Amino acid sequence: MQAPPSPHLTRPVMYHRWSEMTFMHWRYPPAAIQRLLPPGLTADTFDGTAWVGLTTFLMEDVRAPGVPALPWLSRFPETNVRTYVRDERGRDGVWFLSLDAGRLLAVLGARAGYRLPYFWSRMAVRAVGERRGYRCRRRLPGPVGARCDAVVEFGPPFEESERDELAHFLTARYRLFTTVAGRTATAQIEHPDWPLRHARLIHLEQDLLQAGGLDAPDRAPVLHASSGVPVRIGMWAR
Repeated sequence: MQAPPSPHLTRPVMYHRWSEMTFMHWRYPPAAIQRLLPPGLTADTFDGTAWVGLTTFLMEDVRAPGVPALPWLSRFPETNVRTYVRDERGRDGVWFLSLDAGRLLAVLGARAGYRLPYFWSRMAVRAVGERRGYRCRRRLPGPVGARCDAVVEFGPPFEESERDELAHFLTARYRLFTTVAGRTATAQIEHPDWPLRHARLIHLEQDLLQAGGLDAPDRAPVLHASSGVPVRIGMWAR
């Protein structure tokens, strides 16, 4: 099944590469998500339920246009808790409950520039063969100590017939929403189709979802993995 098309940004304000990505997703009642959203956004649903994702990955080649990537500042782990929403114009996108990153300057910049709920954390991403280990311990701001420890084994690539509507719903998202001065703002995200792979969850201990205001998951997550994609981020607009 063909993924929705990515936008083409003529004037991106940031370049990234999202690598060693694991998507873990759980179903939640739409009402449980709606209470966490600002006015103007509605929980997006698939099969009658909302979805929350715990995405763990490595940020690489982070830079602004015309600026080279710096070895230390431009590469760090990140872990996001996200859900999916629609605005009053029917546009779909991502709403972040939290974003943990391993670089304080990146956290400060994203909080100031995009008003996103970034947290500074002690983090690591380790790759050994097909296994990926992710570690996150929140430093500040609180709740200090919120964490995620995960070990995932990457499997074979998806066949085209396996890229179903749910896979696209959970991974093909090209817009983020935030709140600036009490008003909803949005920014577009450009990237190619995810080269999705199967994955097997070996270990998971986390309370980042609970720190974001959700009940702890009561079942195993739906998993997708990917080696990664290059990403271009647009400027936010109200």
